Parts: sequence; C-alpha cells; structure tokens
Amino acid sequence: MKILLAPSILSADCSRIGEEIKNVLKSGGDIIHFDVMDNHYVPNLTFGPMVLQSIRNFGITSIIDVHLMVTPVDSLIVQFSKAGADFITIHPESTNHLDRSLELIKSCGCKAGIAINPATSLGVLEYVIEKLDIILLMSVNPGFSGQEFIPSTFKKLLKVRKLIDKSNRKIFLEVDGGINLTNIQKVASYGANILVIGSAIFKSKSYLKTIKEMRDQLVF
Repeated sequence: MKILLAPSILSADCSRIGEEIKNVLKSGGDIIHFDVMDNHYVPNLTFGPMVLQSIRNFGITSIIDVHLMVTPVDSLIVQFSKAGADFITIHPESTNHLDRSLELIKSCGCKAGIAINPATSLGVLEYVIEKLDIILLMSVNPGFSGQEFIPSTFKKLLKVRKLIDKSNRKIFLEVDGGINLTNIQKVASYGANILVIGSAIFKSKSYLKTIKEMRDQLVF
C-alpha cells in the first residue's frame, strides 16, 4: 500500500478550519484525520458531527478519517457516518460489544477500525481482525496534540504488521501521535501506511515545505 499522510485537524486553526483543510490537502496531505473527544473517555472536548457536516458543506471531498474517543460510541457512529465520515475508528474500551459496534460501522457504509492505546493489549485483534479495515496504534496517550512519541510503539508496530500480513487482508496500519521529521522514516519502515500528523504540519511555517520534506523521507 502507498504510505498516506493524514493531517490531524486537532492542531489546525479552528477559526478557519475549512481553509486550513483545503490548504493542507493542496500542500500534499492525502486524507484528513478528525479527532472526536468527549471529555469523558479522554480529558478533552473537540468536534461533533455538525463540524464534520460543515466541512463537507464547505466543499471538502477528500477521505475523512474519524477517530472516535468517546463512550458510549454507537449513537455517534451513526451520526458521524451521516455527516460524511469515510473511516470510523473506535476504541475497544468505548463499547460493551465491540463486534456489534464494528458491524454497525460497516452497516453505515464506512471503513471500520480499532484504535489501540499505548498500554492496551493487542489480544483483542485476534477475534475481530476479519471485520477490520484499519488498525490504529496510538503512539501517545489520547487527549491532546503536541505529545512526544512513545518508543514502545515500535514493538507493537512490528507485531501488528506481522498479524496483518498473516491475515492476507488489506488492512491499513495507522499510527497517531508525536510523528515528525525526526521519526517519520522509522515509523514507516516498521510497517505503518497511514501516518497521522498534527503539530508537525499545522505548527510549521509552510505546509507545502514540511509535507515535501516528509515525503522525501518515505522513499525506501
């Protein structure tokens, strides 16, 4: 699979979110990562379905990757699918019936994903991998942008890459948190093919220059 860059709008200027998304896509971003936090499952409060709908109404047609860090999660799966999500990723801890919630995502016409926190076991993947389109490894504790990459993620990356390859399924391996110009090449070399990047892009002086520098490091 091609390695995709997924700018995370958690780090964008929310006063002009539509323009920010257009600019970052024009500068070479592949898909938009949309972090949803409820100040319950994680200690922060971010975007709701109306924000996603407004982004679509603004004319954004790219893939939008919705990462739900909320509990309970099922009703929001439905709302975000209607608002324009393409991918929906949930945490195992956010639902009482993970299998059912993944089926719900698919029934809404979206790609289904599981997000694994830094201290969460990979064991759950064994039982639902046939329903997955995305496995998202959190390389920071979810809740805030600008955190440093947790090194133990590399060990998990290798394990999940082997699991995906063994399954013979087309599953995206996504990594979210602390990715920047100093570690992006290593993260990709361990098998990730969607790289979620927030602060390193949106806090830079030039989205175009930063994304080009990242692309240059992804040529193996």
